[in-house]
Amino acid sequence: METTPTARRLARLRASMARDELDAFVTSQPENMRYLSGFTGGEGVALVSAERAVLASDFRYYEQVKQQAPAFALAEVTGPTPPVLAAVLADMTAWRVGFEPHQVTVEIFEQWRAAAPGVEWVPTSDVVEGLRQEKDADEVRAIEEAVRIADEAMVHLMSWIKPGVTERQVAWEAEVYMRTHGAEALSFTSIVAAGDHGAMAHAMTTDRAIERGDALVIDMGCVYHGYCSDLTRSFCVGEASDEYLAVWNTVLEAQAAAEDAIRGGMPGVDADAVARKIIYGAGYEGKFGHGLGHGVGLAIHEKPRASLTSTDVLTPGTIVTVEPGIYVPGWCGVRIEDMVLVTEDGCRVLTRSPKQPVI
Repeated sequence: METTPTARRLARLRASMARDELDAFVTSQPENMRYLSGFTGGEGVALVSAERAVLASDFRYYEQVKQQAPAFALAEVTGPTPPVLAAVLADMTAWRVGFEPHQVTVEIFEQWRAAAPGVEWVPTSDVVEGLRQEKDADEVRAIEEAVRIADEAMVHLMSWIKPGVTERQVAWEAEVYMRTHGAEALSFTSIVAAGDHGAMAHAMTTDRAIERGDALVIDMGCVYHGYCSDLTRSFCVGEASDEYLAVWNTVLEAQAAAEDAIRGGMPGVDADAVARKIIYGAGYEGKFGHGLGHGVGLAIHEKPRASLTSTDVLTPGTIVTVEPGIYVPGWCGVRIEDMVLVTEDGCRVLTRSPKQPVI
């Protein structure tokens, strides 16, 4: 008998709970609640035991929970939330309960503990995030559509940008295009950085006007059915110096080598090392200060990571960015970013917008 995504995800969570000898698991992290239940409201608490699944939320979301999370019983919150959680856990006969210390504030945790004094609260690490790492077919399709929309927006920008427009105008043009071509939101605030602004990996977009010969870094993405895309292209407007072309080609070579090397089971630190060796070997040591990439899904940054310090593994079914860069303070920066689906014997590049050093 075919099972639903929610049923499969709950089964995996319950297997993890059994290994850790937990009677129940509690999450209030919005993406985790959505992943487990289908509820998109973002405000509430999901509680899962071996036999039951309950979503506690207030009046604003009663009908939404019923419609989006039919596998979860609704616990109506009409006042403070902690007593409702305590009552649900007591009804579940749950005394050893896993929670997410990275999500719950000290204040809220103390309220939970006071409301349920008989519960042993067990801190956990990345329980649901670990489940979210490998995407199922529906998730891959949603991400592919988010990538397609961002790709089309980048192609549009490449023909639209001209000297005189500002960074902020470019960012707005990208947002309008994505929102009017199927995106439900931006996956993050777009980065448009001209000239020396591009030397800041996460520059703040300004009213700076773009001039002929300026180097641009454009980093953007959108959300489709809850899933994110992340895309960066770098290029000069009208003309490029030999120095810029040398940097740009080094970044492209590093990205191509990493994408050729990535495969299921590869440690993230090893993937990072492939690109970093090329960039450092070309004389840009110290100019590539961030990691090679990160997972993308319901959140724009999630497991696994590929970086100098990563302990994650790029397992088959994960979708990660491959985004090497070189940043020269006072001059410019170059970053080229794709998203790839990791497979058993390689990876499939999802991003298709052109990579060219000059528009």
